[in-house]
Amino acid sequence: MAVVDVMVNGRTYPVACDDGQEDHLVDLAHYIDKRVAELAKTMGQVGDARLILMASLLIADELSEAVESTETLKQALNEQRDGGDTETEETFATLAGRIEDIAARLESG
Repeated sequence: MAVVDVMVNGRTYPVACDDGQEDHLVDLAHYIDKRVAELAKTMGQVGDARLILMASLLIADELSEAVESTETLKQALNEQRDGGDTETEETFATLAGRIEDIAARLESG
C-alpha cells in the first residue's frame, strides 16, 4: 500500500492508496484543489473543512448527474433494442451529448 502526499488549499494530506494508483490519486487531488480554489475565490477563505465540504458536494452533484444520465441512457438503449422509435434515438443522442459534456467538465476541471 502506497502513501501519497496530496495538496488541497495549500495544505498537504497523506493519503493511502493501492500500489500503482498514485498518479490517479494525485490527479483526483488536483481536481479537488481546483474546485476548492474556485470556491475560495467566491466565498473567501472560510476554512479548509468548509471549502472541502462544498467542493465535495459540487463534485457529488456532478457525479449524480452523470449516474442519472447513464441510467437514462441505459434505459433508452434497452428500449432501442426492443424496437425503439425516433424519439428514443433523439433521447439517446441528447443523453450521449450530456454525458460527453459532463466528462469534458470533469477532465478540464
